[in-house]
Amino acid sequence: MRLNSFFKSILGSLAVLLMVTGCSTTPSLQQYYVNNSENPNFLALDVPANILNLDEADLDETQVEALRSLKKLNILAFRKTEENSEAFKAERATVNEILKDSDFKELMKLNSKYAKGVIKFKGEGDAIDEVVIYGTSEDKGFALIRVLGNDMNPAHLMNLVNALENADLDGKGLEGIADLFNG
Repeated sequence: MRLNSFFKSILGSLAVLLMVTGCSTTPSLQQYYVNNSENPNFLALDVPANILNLDEADLDETQVEALRSLKKLNILAFRKTEENSEAFKAERATVNEILKDSDFKELMKLNSKYAKGVIKFKGEGDAIDEVVIYGTSEDKGFALIRVLGNDMNPAHLMNLVNALENADLDGKGLEGIADLFNG
């Protein structure tokens, strides 16, 4: 009988320990997207990679490989207004905290007179599954773009970016993003 109580105590302690260690005050990036997808301060879009409308015949082998490794883009943009400037500060602080996660590795910093940003990724070497592009402007707001794929290679993705510059993109899924920071 005592042994049974002992095991119950151990199992109870393990359950409490798992709940305490499993709970984090900072959401994951995916949780952040889900939590804010219905927030009126945000514009949220899930865009399939095929919206890039690239003809594989016009791409070299490396670019085709990069294109096939892409699955989708998750876009979350916060447009700052006078009414939501406090919310902007709080949301920006939350995103900065999420991106401090040690799972994210910095690829590049972005800095211009209009905005600051960073490009980070999760994964190893040529097997990246997520690239995050985050840009923020004190005046306009911020945009957070998750590029999701399978075993993406950063060098190949940069090569694909060059192809995108010359492509005829189908912008149907991206309506509203350009206007977000202009209006």
